[in-house]
Amino acid sequence: MPRMVIDDNSKIRVGVAIRAAFRRGYTTADLRADAIAGLVIGVVALPLSMALAIAAGAPPEHGLYTAIVAGLLIALTGGSTYSVSGPTAAFVVLLVPVTTRYGLRGLLVATLLAGLIMLAMGIAGLGRLIQFIPHPVTTGFTAGIAVVIAILQLGDLLGLGRLEGERIWERLADLGARFADVSMVDLGVGLFTLAVLIFWPRITKKIPGPLVGLTLATLVGMALAGSGNEPVTIQSLFGGIPQTIPRPSLPWSGAEIGWNEVMGLLPTAAAIALLGAIESLLCAVVADGMTGGRHDSDAELIGLGIGNIVAPFFGGFAATGAIARTATAIRAGARSPITVVVHSVFLLVAMLVLAPVLGRIPMAGMAALLLIVAWNMSDFPHFRRIARIAPRSDVIVMVACFALTVLFDMVVAVITGVVLAAFLFMRRMVEISGAQLVGGPEGHTVGGLPPGVVFYDVAGPLFFGAAEKALGALSVVGEGVHTVIIDLEDVPAVDATGLVALESIVDRINRNGAKVVISGVRPQPRRALEKAGFRDEPGKLEIGDDLDTTLRSLLKQA
Repeated sequence: MPRMVIDDNSKIRVGVAIRAAFRRGYTTADLRADAIAGLVIGVVALPLSMALAIAAGAPPEHGLYTAIVAGLLIALTGGSTYSVSGPTAAFVVLLVPVTTRYGLRGLLVATLLAGLIMLAMGIAGLGRLIQFIPHPVTTGFTAGIAVVIAILQLGDLLGLGRLEGERIWERLADLGARFADVSMVDLGVGLFTLAVLIFWPRITKKIPGPLVGLTLATLVGMALAGSGNEPVTIQSLFGGIPQTIPRPSLPWSGAEIGWNEVMGLLPTAAAIALLGAIESLLCAVVADGMTGGRHDSDAELIGLGIGNIVAPFFGGFAATGAIARTATAIRAGARSPITVVVHSVFLLVAMLVLAPVLGRIPMAGMAALLLIVAWNMSDFPHFRRIARIAPRSDVIVMVACFALTVLFDMVVAVITGVVLAAFLFMRRMVEISGAQLVGGPEGHTVGGLPPGVVFYDVAGPLFFGAAEKALGALSVVGEGVHTVIIDLEDVPAVDATGLVALESIVDRINRNGAKVVISGVRPQPRRALEKAGFRDEPGKLEIGDDLDTTLRSLLKQA
């Protein structure tokens, strides 16, 4: 497989990956490889897209619309050569409450709003910032999503249909109330499908397990047809899959959307955008690791935004990079985004030709497929390992994100996770920040200081979380001290809070009758100090270049 490294210095951040592929030289051999890989992931995406749409509370064809339209557009306009985008399990927990409360119309509008946010994030160059979200946060809510997805499948697995309620405990209560109505036929079909999905990869991985499992489940369901024991199918629940090309229409068609509804959907849209960005860029990083390539994170966010803006006009909902499908495509020999184009064309043709057959797939079989997806997504061994080896603060953050996702929803979990990540970062920065007396009347580490001169070494960034701690040691100046040297060589950055704290310290030392000399100022702090009006003032403040120069100057003055 050729190593695809994106090196695009143009200001146009749309279609970076596809332009890089053609600039490298796209051959018939590349097209052949992409076509084979596209067919492979098309087979995988066909049942999975329908299952994820059903899990999100939408008719199954909308999952196909998402994979066809959003997948195609993100591949052609994004910045990752190998990423395959479409509906993913990560979004299910976010989308179910929207569908329950606002219906399909609300789901499409929320996707459109999320697309606009993603596009703005890409244009603003925020792609690289997403990678700084701590691993415990993503691990926590990913495992939580897996648990919620698994619980949501119990209704279809047991033949009870959709479990009622917005919260997990409400759905579990509904399951308990209706448990006497469990259909043994649906449960049997579901367990049979689950067994095939578990054991088939041990036989061969050349034929995708979902294709085999759902095909056998469909055959079993068809064999039971007419006996009075037929399991619930897509046909009986949704009326089948339409054999039509998705046509453009307004996402809010059928009723005008009000401002209050938009405001109600905005927090969820923001969570969709953030989670979609995290998933897509993580998917791109995984693809880079498998191929030795490199993606353009901002271009990928722009492509993600375009795909999610356009897809709702064709009935598609939230889409992001799918790690499992991307890895499958790479292993199948994908060489460019053309792989996803072939995948989208395959799904469209399959929908038009195989709709009657797809309608016969048992809902219990779909539930079994999503149970496998949930288990793989949870990565329970990794979750347990992080809980065992990580620092206590990281474990608390991970468990909190997990619990919030399961007990409440992804909006709360994502927002809380980001806030906790910020606090975690601030705590770590505070831990490495501080000021220490290392020379002068009470210290002897720095030699050659004139009488009445003390030297403080400040370390760590002076920002709003750490400035007070870092500069706290400077609040008291002993008697007989006429000059205080504050060395900022180990301070990489200063923000407004740090400037105010430093200004307060300088003023306090001046009031005690001593002069302040600031030395070793690095580029960003120097620009900040100059902008804040820090200037040399005889007898009050001097700003030196480095410690040696400062010491020589003080010795001459002594």
